[in-house]
Amino acid sequence: MIVQPGLELLAAAPSPTELLIGRVYVWLATSGLEIVIWILGAVLLARVIRWFAGKYAARVETRFSTSDLIVQTEDAKHRRALVDVVAWTLIVGIAIVVVIHILGVFGIPLSGLTGPTAVIGAALGFGAQRIVQDILAGFFVVAEKQYGYGDVVNLTVTGNAPAEGTVEDVTLRVTKLRTTEGEVITVPNGQIIKATNLSKDWARAVVDVPVPSEADIGLVNDTLDRVGHQFYELPRWHDILLDAPSSLGVINLELDSITVRMVTRTLPGKQFEVGRALRVHIIRALAREGIMVPAGREVQAAGGPPATLADQTGRDRDEDE
Repeated sequence: MIVQPGLELLAAAPSPTELLIGRVYVWLATSGLEIVIWILGAVLLARVIRWFAGKYAARVETRFSTSDLIVQTEDAKHRRALVDVVAWTLIVGIAIVVVIHILGVFGIPLSGLTGPTAVIGAALGFGAQRIVQDILAGFFVVAEKQYGYGDVVNLTVTGNAPAEGTVEDVTLRVTKLRTTEGEVITVPNGQIIKATNLSKDWARAVVDVPVPSEADIGLVNDTLDRVGHQFYELPRWHDILLDAPSSLGVINLELDSITVRMVTRTLPGKQFEVGRALRVHIIRALAREGIMVPAGREVQAAGGPPATLADQTGRDRDEDE
């Protein structure tokens, strides 16, 4: 059998499928490998950044737990929030750099994206304006030290009920709060109308005491002042209180009762704990003087359920003593 020379060369030539597979192999070995390396490098770098942020947070917690401080300082809380924001910003910056490089690997010039980018930017501008608003608001939250990690805050949110809890995380976009019930609330920073920091520098415990209208107000005030000084001298509360609890006098008059307010300054975030303990001492002292809380009224203290004479159980007595 005789084969013509042209047919022999045609039989030796690779098919289109083989050419396509070869080109794919070459691209995977060069550009594809480069893309994978950049993505893996970005992931590893982001993990390193988060690791350093976590190590810093753990070091702050360890330093606080091994110190004599009862609450964290304002600088420590602000630095913790600042580290989280910087870590988040660096990760976003790394992602942007990697995306730009991958576009270059695919041969897509950035100058050629000017027109489509303008159209897409205009379209996304209306939808992403809230995200930009959140980021700008988050920047000022951190820059102005409005609150930091561990602060107890009350946030008034647009169109929603106020969110109150302990700050667990602050980024440029959102603030995460842990409520007293253990729930986590995520609030976009741009939706915060008013931020009330309940643990900035110092806090105030407020206890409202209703007494019968026929009670001797002078005796009530003397009893409350005596309770305040005794409460201040208790070892458990002395380091938490910044001054002795004192009576502000009558703040409300009703037909069958009079409300007397007692206040004291505490360390940041300790006002609720102090208020709940102080009201129990108040009820006991008033009961010893023959002054009873009017029926249907309770001694109110912020941060907990109302106190009544039922709080004079042995368990509460052991806890306060």
